[in-house]
Amino acid sequence: MYFKCRHPTGGSFVRPNKANFGVDFLTALKKRYALEDGSDDDGKSCSLIVGSKQVQTVGFENITKKQSQLRALQDISLWKCAVNCAGEQGRIAEACPNIRVVNLSKNLLSSWDEVILIAEQLNNLESLDLSENKLQFPSDSPTPTGTFSNLKILVLNKMGITWAEVLRCAPSWPILEELYLKSNNISISERPVNVLQKMRLLDLSSNPAIDESQLCLIAYLPRLEHLLISDIGLSSIHFPDAGIGCKTSMFPSLQYLVVNDNQISEWSFINELDKLQSLQALSCTRNPLCEEDKAEEIIIAKIGQLKTLNRCQILPEERRGAELDYQKTFGNEWKRAGGHPDPDKNRPNAEFLSAHPRYQLLCCKYGAPEDEELKPQQPFMLKNQLLSLKIKCSNQHEQKVLEKQLPDSMTVQKVKGLLSRLLKVPVSELLLSYESPKMPGREIELENDLQSLQFYSVENGDCLLVRW
Repeated sequence: MYFKCRHPTGGSFVRPNKANFGVDFLTALKKRYALEDGSDDDGKSCSLIVGSKQVQTVGFENITKKQSQLRALQDISLWKCAVNCAGEQGRIAEACPNIRVVNLSKNLLSSWDEVILIAEQLNNLESLDLSENKLQFPSDSPTPTGTFSNLKILVLNKMGITWAEVLRCAPSWPILEELYLKSNNISISERPVNVLQKMRLLDLSSNPAIDESQLCLIAYLPRLEHLLISDIGLSSIHFPDAGIGCKTSMFPSLQYLVVNDNQISEWSFINELDKLQSLQALSCTRNPLCEEDKAEEIIIAKIGQLKTLNRCQILPEERRGAELDYQKTFGNEWKRAGGHPDPDKNRPNAEFLSAHPRYQLLCCKYGAPEDEELKPQQPFMLKNQLLSLKIKCSNQHEQKVLEKQLPDSMTVQKVKGLLSRLLKVPVSELLLSYESPKMPGREIELENDLQSLQFYSVENGDCLLVRW
């Protein structure tokens, strides 16, 4: 057999004179950056005519000189430049020793050994992209030689690399921090042992062979902070070492998790994420679960330490509103399961606690929901949506306390407009906050003019505080 195609019925023949067999690294670099061998133009300044005046191009000769010197290059891209080999030994190190970042994606490199021949001449190499090169990897672990001793970022997307090949080469990457393995049809077959221990980011997106059980094999990488597992068909996750309300020892440093474009449809998935001890940011767009009503609010309420959801910061008042709304939404279910405002009688059953692990904690935080809050909503009529509020001018003690009925859908901006007319104060000078009898001594600012009173969980009997 002379060759093997990736697809069983794929492949084509081409005449040799029509094929591009590629060039060495240095030839491609010079062509890409219009750099030729030889000295530059004596470093003299030059002039050009602008309109009717002659203008001296002060400093242009320095820019030209820098661009014409291979030695000055630090960040290069040879994307799709038909690079097929390192070329003559030592020429890369001699010509461009300061390169730190190299993009060699979509070239004609055919073996990992050829990559080593290039990298061993770049002593400062920190970032390397080899995506879409069909490389032959060694069958045994290569002896670490210091070739990649400074490498921190490695991109190996769309290469057909296996997890076993990754682990065989990994001893050569002693300080690697970011590894991108997107679209390789990878299965995680074994746990990394004494390798990848300094890795902070791992991208395994678009590898549909990965499942929940395989993720357990990478769960104890001690420094892993970012995990990207979008588009792998994931529907469930479970941390068996942690019970309800406890934190797992798995993924101990994980702060940022991306699970977009998966098959997540059960809230048990979100419940499990609350067990991650360091999780601060989650992105889970385009999942069936996200199509449910108030999905983002429920996610915020279910994951207590989350600070960012779908790349949007969660503000304190947004968290408070989400958690209070969550309490009301599932309050009747809590009572039917054995929940009670009296702590001595509050014993919700295991089924409820499994479905709502944070509910008891929210009751401790805000108090148990009252019966009045849990009554079914009346048909929509304006009188059913009006809030009876006190309005106090906290820095104008001579101003008497006002009482107004306002729709809970009224925006902060419209409330300010109403108060501006009542108090004869410009809207731009008004600052609003409110106090609730449920949280004595605490004042909540109404910072976002576009949000409604309902968003801030303003209720009957609360007191609006006005300052200017």
